[in-house]
Amino acid sequence: MTAAPIPIGRFGPPRDCPTLATERLTLGPLTRDDWPDYFAFMASDRSCYMGGPLNVPTAWGWFCSDVAGWSLGGAGALAVRHEGKTVGQVSINDNPHFPEPELGWMLYDGWEGRGYATEAARAAFGWLMDNARPASLVSYVDPDNAASIALAERLGATRDDDAATPDEGTLTFRHWGLA
Repeated sequence: MTAAPIPIGRFGPPRDCPTLATERLTLGPLTRDDWPDYFAFMASDRSCYMGGPLNVPTAWGWFCSDVAGWSLGGAGALAVRHEGKTVGQVSINDNPHFPEPELGWMLYDGWEGRGYATEAARAAFGWLMDNARPASLVSYVDPDNAASIALAERLGATRDDDAATPDEGTLTFRHWGLA
């Protein structure tokens, strides 16, 4: 007997990827031009908190999933751009292997420590609350990723040790609202 698949589409119907603007950033659709920087991150040791480093086929599958999420389930990844340069991404994940919808983030090498991830995550969260209002929202974080734990806490999320996780050992931070 196999378990029933977790449904996608918890954010509503398929939709086009939005473009959002903050004081310093533009968040919008990933393009093929974003692939080299995405792969450089995923192939590096910096991706260890996300199951990396990844090879080309696996990273390409993840990249395509990030793009396709919008047309399949009404949510996906947003490229984070500063002055036209892609510096990372923020994701509204509705992956079938995630027990709950997730808000995720990553910054490419050299862009950390400037508040971009916080600014991007707040913008994505705001868009989500205005457009989809999911019943729950969490961030899944590796317990050794101190920077992401600190960011989840800055965003007002609290650790929920009773929540299901997609991977053994992953921490769940529950978003009740953003500070």
